[in-house]
Amino acid sequence: MTEISRRQMLTTGAIGAAGFATAMAIQTAQANTQNPLEPQVIANPNGGFAGKVVLITGATSGIGEATARAFAVEGAIVHFCGRREALGEQVAQSIQDAGGKATYQRADVRIEDDVKAFVNGCVKQYGRIDIAFNNAGIESSPNTIADRSLEDWMNVMTTNATGVFLSMKYEIPYMLRQGGGKIVNNASVSGHVGFATIAPYSASKHAIVSLTKVAALEYSDKNIRVNAIAPGAVDTPMLRRALAAWNTNFETVSQEYPNQAHRDA
Repeated sequence: MTEISRRQMLTTGAIGAAGFATAMAIQTAQANTQNPLEPQVIANPNGGFAGKVVLITGATSGIGEATARAFAVEGAIVHFCGRREALGEQVAQSIQDAGGKATYQRADVRIEDDVKAFVNGCVKQYGRIDIAFNNAGIESSPNTIADRSLEDWMNVMTTNATGVFLSMKYEIPYMLRQGGGKIVNNASVSGHVGFATIAPYSASKHAIVSLTKVAALEYSDKNIRVNAIAPGAVDTPMLRRALAAWNTNFETVSQEYPNQAHRDA
């Protein structure tokens, strides 16, 4: 495997997603589930999302975890899922220890019954869903289309694209009944352009962008706002796995990002 250039890594946005937490909350929350942080920011019960019920898929690590923490800091009630039960319970407990409100429910977004039970579980416990962040996703190992296995293709597509479809399928009916809501889907820069050797990832993120546009058109008159974000690379466990596959590292990639010195120049 040849090492890709730093600029290619950053322009593709193919490796991971940037922090949704910075877009939706005043304060950011850094997530590093390999070395979980002790609670550092005490939740504000009167924060900007006080009393709002926020549902998040894939929040046991990375962007999803950071988002869950950031919403909780701003007073939201967070209900999140992931496949790793021990890690999910650990994240929920950490948020609670910081004074936040969070519950974890195991769910695999590739499985329809799991997604249905997860969404239903949120409404059963909290009565509504004000905001849904459909974030769960996985990276694609680098390979050409001719050498790509169908199993690998289906795993990425089902997790990333079908997972978003199933999430909206079960979130939207509740939002219709309650008179509205907000949905944000986690896409990628790679959902707007194509790049070599990451066909499953790029195609899945293109699908998320398209699903978002369709859902926005279908439900705009029902007070349901549907948007997608298209982030680039951020230091998460998923990014680190992808960087290893590309024979590079985060420190090398991060040199291309503007920093305070660049801003002050």
